[in-house]
Amino acid sequence: MSTRWGTRLVLAAALALVAGEVGAQMAELRVVRVREKGPFRDPAAAFWKDAPATPVALLPQAMTLPNNLKPAVQSLQAKAVHDGKWLALLLEWPDATRSDRIVVDQFGDQVAIEFPAEFKKDALPSPMMGNPGGRVEIWQWRAAFQQDLERGRPQVTNDLYPNAHADVYPDELLRAIDARPYMGAVGVDNLITHADKSPVLEQLAEGWGSLTIQPDDQRADGKGVWADGTWRVVVTHPLAGGEGHVGFAPGGESAVAFAVWDGGSREVGPRKAWSTWAALKLAE
Repeated sequence: MSTRWGTRLVLAAALALVAGEVGAQMAELRVVRVREKGPFRDPAAAFWKDAPATPVALLPQAMTLPNNLKPAVQSLQAKAVHDGKWLALLLEWPDATRSDRIVVDQFGDQVAIEFPAEFKKDALPSPMMGNPGGRVEIWQWRAAFQQDLERGRPQVTNDLYPNAHADVYPDELLRAIDARPYMGAVGVDNLITHADKSPVLEQLAEGWGSLTIQPDDQRADGKGVWADGTWRVVVTHPLAGGEGHVGFAPGGESAVAFAVWDGGSREVGPRKAWSTWAALKLAE
């Protein structure tokens, strides 16, 4: 066994022990009922002051390549409310830099909320994006998506690279359909490359490498505000869910986990901070 793989297995074992300890002390996120009506997209709404805050510890990602053994964000704070029809979570974490553009050497800030697709208290799926047969639903807010929705997508290369110079681009010589292969994921209209109507993507997973967007039925929405070195992001979704969506009910319970990416620290994809499951308990 190589030293590298030996180190990785030791780290994985250590994290499993940490995860077990955290799981034994599972945090609890209480979802309080509010009089205001959803959907909720305002991180500064007054009712958030009355929602109890739950601190959530975030762990380094050492289970799959590429690792992120020193994540930039160590913890976040979560609050949750519902009005009987809409659920909303407010997440807050420190981030010294606002990263909301994606270019070659820069990534965007992101946060993800994860639920078991089918809640079984004694048989939760892996918090690390589920496992075969243990499906999870993931609502992922992206700062770059919100930037594009609020200010418009970059139209030309110089919008992202003001000092760049090029003589000619494929779409200036070829038909649009012939130029698409040169445009990567954007060229094939991959849904994870651009925002549609919301900065939040609804996705499903059953383990690493299985993340799949729900292409025709995106219901999650949200909004993030960055100020004074802190992100405050609200993600909201219909409480009942519906066919193919995770659902909740007043007085019910489930589990929730989180992941954070600090784009300014070059975190993207598996290079993230993640949490174990926390209990999610909804008020009547």
